[in-house]
Amino acid sequence: MDRTGRTEEAERAERAERTADVVGFLYPGHSAEDEYPRLEAILGEVAASVRLPLVHTDIGEDAHRVDALLEMGSTARLSAGIGRLREHGAQAVVWACTSASFVFGWDGAHEQVRELSSAAALPASSTSFAFAHAVRALGAERVAVAATYPEDVAEHFRAFLKAAGAEVVSVRGAGIVTAAEVGTWGREEVLALARAGDHPDAQAVLLPDTALHTAAWLPELEAVLGKPVLTANQVTVWEGLRLLDRTVSCPALGALFDGRALAEPLLLRE
Repeated sequence: MDRTGRTEEAERAERAERTADVVGFLYPGHSAEDEYPRLEAILGEVAASVRLPLVHTDIGEDAHRVDALLEMGSTARLSAGIGRLREHGAQAVVWACTSASFVFGWDGAHEQVRELSSAAALPASSTSFAFAHAVRALGAERVAVAATYPEDVAEHFRAFLKAAGAEVVSVRGAGIVTAAEVGTWGREEVLALARAGDHPDAQAVLLPDTALHTAAWLPELEAVLGKPVLTANQVTVWEGLRLLDRTVSCPALGALFDGRALAEPLLLRE
């Protein structure tokens, strides 16, 4: 114990925190936020220096409806959590929400990220861009979307991916209105969604809701479909590491993390 009363173990933990790669996440409300400590634990088996602190944002109305999503992703709501992320030592920040980023459209989503980066004085991105980067990293040209959202909201995601340069061969929306309901889904519902949304021409299947639990079932999803599966919280974490130029090989998190992804992916369309 040193003169300040700290133990050697506490000093080691503090040194490790100073040298860690810390990605901060702004997460809307409460639904599948437990995915982030789970993902950190899985990554910790191969990359102990990765930290994934999360701060909840005020979502307003919990509704997969365009007007509600535009308000959910507003600069004022996102900026409110930045100070807390900086207290965690975040070196990059990701808006961990797909629907409340892609509903702004390609240009609007870019502006959302620019404003977030400026407010945080850190590199920033969102889950929508995470999907665009991840599709490119896998080399997938044709994708299928298996969404929890109502069909009209899911179509906004199709438009976003098309703007990124990806060919979307099919879109299936499950019609779920609230993130709270999505957060209650378990393994069987997730597998059923992925199967229903797959398409024989798709080279990858995308499940775009960060309210959906998927981290525990990524290898099973890919085994069942026989192709890469990209899920919202998985790609969000991958995107945060990408912002830090950190590549982690972790097959337990699917094809995106198994070492085949490009080290420095670019958007299909900037």
